[in-house]
Amino acid sequence: MTKRLPPKGDHQPDLFAANFADIPIRDQRDTMERPFFSLAKKPRFAPIEYHVGGTWVEVSANPKFGLATIWDADILIWASTQVTEAMDRGMAPSRTIQFHPHNLLKSIRRPTGGAHYLRLRAALERLTHTAVRTNIRGVGKKKTASFHWLESWTEVTDDQSGETIGMTMTLPDWLFQGIIMKGGVLTIHEDYFLLTGGIERWLYRVARKHAGQQETGWQFTMRQLHEKSGSSSRMSDFALDVRKVVELNSLPEYSAEIHKNGEGEEVVGFLKRDRFSVSDPRFETTRHPRRRTGRGITAKALNFNALIE
Repeated sequence: MTKRLPPKGDHQPDLFAANFADIPIRDQRDTMERPFFSLAKKPRFAPIEYHVGGTWVEVSANPKFGLATIWDADILIWASTQVTEAMDRGMAPSRTIQFHPHNLLKSIRRPTGGAHYLRLRAALERLTHTAVRTNIRGVGKKKTASFHWLESWTEVTDDQSGETIGMTMTLPDWLFQGIIMKGGVLTIHEDYFLLTGGIERWLYRVARKHAGQQETGWQFTMRQLHEKSGSSSRMSDFALDVRKVVELNSLPEYSAEIHKNGEGEEVVGFLKRDRFSVSDPRFETTRHPRRRTGRGITAKALNFNALIE
């Protein structure tokens, strides 16, 4: 569990050649800490059931496609970024987003070969067929929302070459409203996309949501983390994986450490790296928020009706 190398062509642009990477990447905060996605690369068909206090989440897999994974969620992060960037630019946000798969894959820092196009389609299918029920954001905890991570997706291909010309995805209202609501998204580090392990990806999202800019960070017991993750692993195996992540110290922006509390329980603490002393090897300076200045979401949209006719 560590970061993979960036794909070829993924590099820091120079001052006058800004690209998608210059947009602050946004994640919908309600999805960041609770068990909405499978953390395993092996297909998971067993449901996720999370009930803590008055909050609950239930996620069911389609028997053909399996549960959407935390890697599939990169697509939703990309979509959240598109929606919020449109709002930042004074445009009316839409639940339906038009895109080319090449641009999406590059934006989430993945290779763009044919095999990765196939994986993208498989991810879109899992997102479309994973069923979610929750009372998160329900007034008085009595309102239930039921949805799929994507309402639909489409693909237009060239009749002669068979190559993809463009695609669309339509977000469910629950996710869309969560993106556009005040405080509904958090900016995340672009190196999140390079994390290879499901648990370390989830731990970063938990750290980003809770530790945030807190002076003293945030702490959870190992048992709390296991419960929140929805992991199908045994508690002992989950704890072993968390310890490996802490030992590798691989999370962007945040450092994690483990200690035992007065009851002898393992406690995992997260602290933003710029909170450490400059003499501490864990210290990192705060990144300056970068903005895109070139072609992007304001580019002329594809005319899908013309392509289909």
